[in-house]
This record gives sequence, C-alpha cells and structure tokens, in this order.
Amino acid sequence: MGKLDGRVVIITGAARGQGEQEARLFAAEGARVLLGDVLDGPGKALAEELGDDRARYVHLDVGREADWAAAVRAAGEAFGTVDGLVNNAGILRYNELAATPLAEFQQVVRVNQVGAFLGMKAVVPELTAAGGGTIVNTASYAALSGMAYLTAYAASKAAVVGMTRVAAMELAGRGIRVNAVCPGAIDTPMTRPERVAADGGPAAPDADLEAFYGRLVPLGRIGRPEEVARLALFLSCADSSYITGQPFVIDGGWLSGTGIH
Repeated sequence: MGKLDGRVVIITGAARGQGEQEARLFAAEGARVLLGDVLDGPGKALAEELGDDRARYVHLDVGREADWAAAVRAAGEAFGTVDGLVNNAGILRYNELAATPLAEFQQVVRVNQVGAFLGMKAVVPELTAAGGGTIVNTASYAALSGMAYLTAYAASKAAVVGMTRVAAMELAGRGIRVNAVCPGAIDTPMTRPERVAADGGPAAPDADLEAFYGRLVPLGRIGRPEEVARLALFLSCADSSYITGQPFVIDGGWLSGTGIH
C-alpha cells in the first residue's frame, strides 16, 4: 500500500524541479495527481509518462484566479475530488533592493505569494467537501533568514509562512492541515537558470553552485529536489497527522549556521 492511496493532489510548478519530483513520488505512493504549470511541453510529457489513470496536466498560471478554477474543475472531472494541494510554483530573481524595479518585485510576489493564496482559496471548498485534506506551501530558507539580493523573493516567501500559519488556524476545524516546506539551496533549474535557455531569468551566479554550497552548508552539499519531495510527502500523508501550521526547514543545516569546509 502507498502512503497516498486514494488521494487526489494538485501540484503546481510540476513540469520540472521539485514539482516534478513531488509528482513522481506522490504517484508512486498511490496518489492521482493533477499537474499544473506554464511549461506545457514538459508538463504534458510528464503526465503522459505517469499515465492517464495516475496523472493529468493543465496549463496553470498560479497568479490567475480563473486558471485555478479551471484546474480544480479539471481535477474533479478527471478524478472525482480534490483532497490535497502542493503549492510548489515559484520564481527567483536576484537584485539589489535599491535596483529592483517595481515590476520585477510585483512579478515575484504574483507567482510566489499571490499564487499560494489563490491556490489555498481555490481548494478549500473541495477539501472541506472531502472531509479534510492537506495543503503544503513552498516557502524558503530565505523566509526565515536574510539573504542579500533576494528582497522580492524573501518577502514573498515570508508571506507564505505567515499565510500558512493563519490558514492552519482557520482550517483545523475542517480537518485540513496546512504546513510549509522551507528549502535551502536545492539543485533545480530555478537555482541554475543557465540550464534553461528559455527561462528568461537573470544570469546564473558565476561561482559553481555545488562547490559554493559544499563549503557553506554544514552537510557539505547542495540539496536534491527528491529530498524536498519526501518532506512534502510526509506533510501530505498520515505520518504527519498531528502537525499543522509549521514551517519545515530542509537546508542541510544552513540555518543553524554556516560552516566553511
């Protein structure tokens, strides 16, 4: 038996990185997953690989309320219900505070913060009707500790932690648990934009990320997206049945203090 047998979970940003690994792991654990993303090619390919009985893909711009309504409707039509959400979609932009254009700040907030808000808002009626469920929001190490050049990103992720706590308080009586994962440095296309030619993001940092985080992080390496997926699974299954309203840091010990190796 899988840890998510009989569950239907919407996963955003599911075409690659953490979202892709979450989709693969959740499906392997028995869930039926609705994959949402704006990267239609990779998203459709992943859904086809997982199979129609296990996964469907929808184009989902998390900053558009109409897209959320369509995604929830698609999940219901395909699988009959919704009883889980992983708000994984996010973007990262590096910039100094004084040099950050308002449009760039608003773009990051729209995806990371507004997207999480709209996702929770969209699924609450479905989770309530199902008799309960789980929401896992993706925050960040940067939500809990300052980091230079990440004003917009850190602000949006700190807001996700705040919304997670409030939602957990409001929804506990409906049997809905809400938690957040707070990854540190994870080896994904978002942290390595040079790997995605069409990403449109800023140039990658010059330093080799593996070597950089190998020196900085106590565990001596950058994290892997499948490790974050396992934490999201824990928070989405009965193993975490008495946990809600909490931010879970997964950062190789980075928040505890930096250790130069």
